[in-house]
Amino acid sequence: MKFEFATAGRIVFGNGTLAQAAPAAAGFGRRALVISGRDSEQLHSLLKALHKEGVGTELFTFAGEPTVAAAIEAAECARTAKCDLVIGFGGGSVIDLAKAAAALMTNHGDPLDYLEVIGKGLPLTNRPAPCIAIPTTAGTGAEVTKNAVLSSPEHKVKVSMRHPLMIPDLAIVDPECTLSMPPAVTAATGLDALTQLLEAFISKKANPMTDGFCREGLQRAVRSLRRAFENGSDIKAREDMALASLFGGLALANAGLGAVHGFAGPLGGMFDAPHGMVCAALLPHVMKANLSALKERIPESPALTRLTEFAQLTGGSSPEDGIKRLTGLCRDLQVPPLSALGVAEKDFLAIVEKAQSASSMKGNPVELTDTELTQILHRAL
Repeated sequence: MKFEFATAGRIVFGNGTLAQAAPAAAGFGRRALVISGRDSEQLHSLLKALHKEGVGTELFTFAGEPTVAAAIEAAECARTAKCDLVIGFGGGSVIDLAKAAAALMTNHGDPLDYLEVIGKGLPLTNRPAPCIAIPTTAGTGAEVTKNAVLSSPEHKVKVSMRHPLMIPDLAIVDPECTLSMPPAVTAATGLDALTQLLEAFISKKANPMTDGFCREGLQRAVRSLRRAFENGSDIKAREDMALASLFGGLALANAGLGAVHGFAGPLGGMFDAPHGMVCAALLPHVMKANLSALKERIPESPALTRLTEFAQLTGGSSPEDGIKRLTGLCRDLQVPPLSALGVAEKDFLAIVEKAQSASSMKGNPVELTDTELTQILHRAL
């Protein structure tokens, strides 16, 4: 057995830990590019605390999915303002943008050199600027992953800039920062966390360390996602989901993902749809296809045992039970079908072609054929 495990230089978790951000930042640099998705009382408190610690700030706000152009703009903003560290305060999109900006601040040249699929996928030449990640949602686990997912509108695809040095130097996960999430965002991000945990758990690249994170994270997501959706002020549920998101990030960064995320990249680039909802619309159908293909082609696969284990966490006894409960959860959390997100049958051929070349597909426990992938899209439509 051989495996590696990489994560953030330091992880701080717990209610109220946002207060540790400013003193920690003072140890990384003197002027911070603070990237955030929206104005908030917590953001102003963070900026005030940074100034009190003697850390100057340059605020860069960005809404929506991060693009290659936005990453270039953020890096240029940091250079112009003479920033020497980056703080991402927001959802996964904001943190991905922060990681990409930190990398581009110190690595010049064409950003396409470092992008997968549409670029050369070259490794970074220089260490990125120090990066602090502070999530305000509970879904992507981007605070502990080594890639930044960026959209390229001209290519109609989402791709990653990826390097081990892109893992943030410090991740501060304060569940209190997620209390303001509305139900729809709670559902989308929480279902993304659940998807990442389940895909990493059955990935062909799973290992004993990631298994532990997945088991613990899945247990917490199963018991608390619906609670957080129904009552956003339930701090215990928010704690569980913040941990589920963190553990999902730790797991996927080291075990990879699967077909759900193989689809999600192309779909996110082709349609203006929330990543978490895309994953949720696909999740039960991908798991059903995986189950059928594994039974037929790899009946000895440990992924079958793991699907049973997941089902037991949901109160079932068989993989089929687990898939039924996933379907019910997605229905209760008001997940729309792919058709509501703009997807049509005429798009299937392009989606499948792009999905087959996605890096996430490499972790799926069984290789799915074009026909099987097309069937998944039909069922999710």
